[in-house]
Amino acid sequence: MLEKISSFPFSHLIRNKSIQNFIFLVIIQASNILISLISMPLLIQSIGVDQFGLVNLALSVIILMNILVGFGYNLSGPREVAVIQENREQLSHVFSNIISSKFLLATLATLLILIGVYGLGLFTEYQVILVFSVLLLFSEATLPLWFFQGMEKMKLISIANVFSKLLFLMGIVLFIHRPEQAKWVNFLLGGSALGINLLLLLYIHYALEIRFYKPRFKQIYLSLKENLLLFLSNLASHISINGGLIVLSFFSAAATLGMFSLAERITMVLRMLPALIIQAIYPNASKLYQSNLPGFFNFLKKTYLVTLSLGTGLSIFTFFTAPFIVEVLAKEPLEEAILFLKILAFVPFLACLNIINVTMLLVTDQKDQLFKASWQMCVFMLFASIGLTSQFGGVGLCIALLSTEVVIFMICTILIYKNNKDLFYGFQKALFGSHHHS
Repeated sequence: MLEKISSFPFSHLIRNKSIQNFIFLVIIQASNILISLISMPLLIQSIGVDQFGLVNLALSVIILMNILVGFGYNLSGPREVAVIQENREQLSHVFSNIISSKFLLATLATLLILIGVYGLGLFTEYQVILVFSVLLLFSEATLPLWFFQGMEKMKLISIANVFSKLLFLMGIVLFIHRPEQAKWVNFLLGGSALGINLLLLLYIHYALEIRFYKPRFKQIYLSLKENLLLFLSNLASHISINGGLIVLSFFSAAATLGMFSLAERITMVLRMLPALIIQAIYPNASKLYQSNLPGFFNFLKKTYLVTLSLGTGLSIFTFFTAPFIVEVLAKEPLEEAILFLKILAFVPFLACLNIINVTMLLVTDQKDQLFKASWQMCVFMLFASIGLTSQFGGVGLCIALLSTEVVIFMICTILIYKNNKDLFYGFQKALFGSHHHS
């Protein structure tokens, strides 16, 4: 009986490295979302709505700066590590380079914030909160998620992430009780993450026998130069995905802004599905591309069919449950928010269309094509959202965001067809079968 169970495909699925990667990445994101949902009412009660808004404003500046700190290593790091998994010496050099580069960038980002605050007098309402938030830049620099992804050992880092978020929650309960303590909120978030990350670095050094080499500035310079296009691609994607609310603020009243923001936040959580799948399959896809091309295309085909099924199910479910979701979160049936959510419900499905294109661009290291695609998407999104929002308000912006997902899919497909026909036809053949006649 036990033998029969163990031969059942489900047990093979659970042992599949890419599926394990995906499950642990979901655990990381789910714990992040859950902790932010639990901490929200606690913080509003203890520091008040005004200070809570300023804490979030400081956090949004840090998130933008973290794109600089990450500098595309979240995309290039896993591929580099996956290809040299067995070579401890090479791994040590790659690891030392990336950690040193990110630490240098975190120091630069901190300097920029300090110059902005004390030199130029920017961020007037939340200067102290922002300065206390810079610890988050160093927690981003020391986060070895990219390394564990490449090694396909995600279990430890997902547990560590949950633990650091629980430490943050405990810190809020114990230390944050009055509005003037708002400056400590992001400091606690950064401090708990940084502490756990340093323990992970010790684990990598002692348990995985990865040595830390003294940074060579020439290597760091070359590494940053190689990743410049990935950094600019990430920046463009950030603007495309998060810029909608800023565009809407020029054309709509605060009430509409609030309604759209609620619907968009739900959609952003759902839109993580394709991003998580790409992160999960990326290391294995990189190895297969190097060693087994038919296996690579077959792996992409299976992934694509499963992802499209999940994306379709998620979008249909969200469309029909939109009134219930909005009422649960807002405690009242906000008609406009329900309408926005029903339109945006199809973002996850449309975003899933493009996962194979992005994976192929990543494993073949076509940073320049990713860069082109990201900025073309960004320009289209800005023009479409300004044009449609000025005419149709929030509904126009929803349509602009949907059309952006379709356009980026078309751009990436055309780029792959033009620049790498073997990849294009190899995947088409795997997906639709051979069209050759005997």
